[in-house]
Amino acid sequence: MIDREQLCKKIMEIYPDIGRCGINLDVRYDEEKKAWVTHLEREGKALETYLDDDEIRACLDGKQCVSLGVHVAELSKNIKDI
Repeated sequence: MIDREQLCKKIMEIYPDIGRCGINLDVRYDEEKKAWVTHLEREGKALETYLDDDEIRACLDGKQCVSLGVHVAELSKNIKDI
């Protein structure tokens, strides 16, 4: 089982500017889509992306964080550009 707090901590470890630059982070599991929702918000604007369990598990297990990193990097860039 993926721990929400552990996932948030990992995202902030990979992207330390999240939280410091006025970007708020939240993650939650969407039962309907069977995926984790990564929600970034800045100055009243919000964007989300969905992450699959296998991608997250691989990253949390220290194997590979490419997919998680790409999704969050793109989301972070897009929220900063708003």
